[in-house]
Amino acid sequence: MSDTVTTARPAAGASRAVRGREQGAAARPVRQRDAFFDNAKYLAIVLVAVGHAWEPLRPGSRAVTALYMFVYAFHMPAFIIVSGYFSRTFDGSPGRLKRLVTGVVVPYVVFETAYTLFTRWTSEDPDRPVSLLDPLYLTWFLAALFVWRLTTPVWRHVRWPLPTAFVVAMPATLSPSLGHDLDLQRTLQFLPYFVLGLLLRPEHFRLVRRPKVRVLAVPVAVCALGVAYWAVPRMNYAWFFHADSAPELAAPLWYGPVMTLATFGCSAVLVACFLAWVPGRRTWFTALGAGTLYGYLLHGFVAQAAEYWGWYEPAWVHRPVGAVVAALVAAVVVTALCTPPVRRVFRCVTEPGMAWAFGRGNALPRPGDARG
Repeated sequence: MSDTVTTARPAAGASRAVRGREQGAAARPVRQRDAFFDNAKYLAIVLVAVGHAWEPLRPGSRAVTALYMFVYAFHMPAFIIVSGYFSRTFDGSPGRLKRLVTGVVVPYVVFETAYTLFTRWTSEDPDRPVSLLDPLYLTWFLAALFVWRLTTPVWRHVRWPLPTAFVVAMPATLSPSLGHDLDLQRTLQFLPYFVLGLLLRPEHFRLVRRPKVRVLAVPVAVCALGVAYWAVPRMNYAWFFHADSAPELAAPLWYGPVMTLATFGCSAVLVACFLAWVPGRRTWFTALGAGTLYGYLLHGFVAQAAEYWGWYEPAWVHRPVGAVVAALVAAVVVTALCTPPVRRVFRCVTEPGMAWAFGRGNALPRPGDARG
């Protein structure tokens, strides 16, 4: 009986220790998301959707093609750089690997299958097989992010990570024999942007948000847009896709490494301009930054359905007003897809907990972690 009483009632010292831990836990502030990065991710995903909305309007319109080239020069680089920045803590630990599976691998499998079936339904490719090795449409980013994030510990220990990333990226432009497995061509060519994100620190983002940089960003972006308009008949904008080799773009081999450096320099400058304009305070769209993966993966169905349903067939759509309307509709759609109600519906396939699939010893991080 005395043993039972002693076991049921902890010692006074132990009780004080427990209370102290509880008080300490209650005193620790809950880490809040950085409004700047949520704003940046939301604005970047809006530009991704707008770029896809403009894609069918490029033929016959030099202005739309210039805008398209201008946006593609920095919207995915910005997204990838921010993804790299938030991947700095990836160390290959069990918890991080589980998060990689639930937050990247599972959505990739689900949406790769869904996009394949959707493509069959729209008759764009009725015989396309479901292949997890050949990313379709938007899913390439998840496949690339999986590879990039797995290699993060390597880049943290390499002496010259960014030059090394270029050594990897530039030869990828030389040979089309890399094939389409996991879209390795694009994964390697975009690698320097991810590594750049790994190298950045908070002070670098504060630097581009200085008032002088914000003012300077305006003429730089205007000049870049003018160069894009000039370059439309003179340059293949597919270089900014980083999805093909130089021979596939009908260019000499030496163009590949040169264009890797040239497009990186151009994109880095425009990403800096973009980030300079991103507000650092909380805005009406800040909360939507946590749902950008949902907007990214889901808006592709709308973009493909728009062409299938003939939304681009009326003549007025191919006039300037049509480009404006297409951009506005794309912005509204992707904004709606980032909202909490949509996230609650699709969380089971985009941010699944999957506690049943792992041992009880290592708890999963909470859904909603910043992933870029």
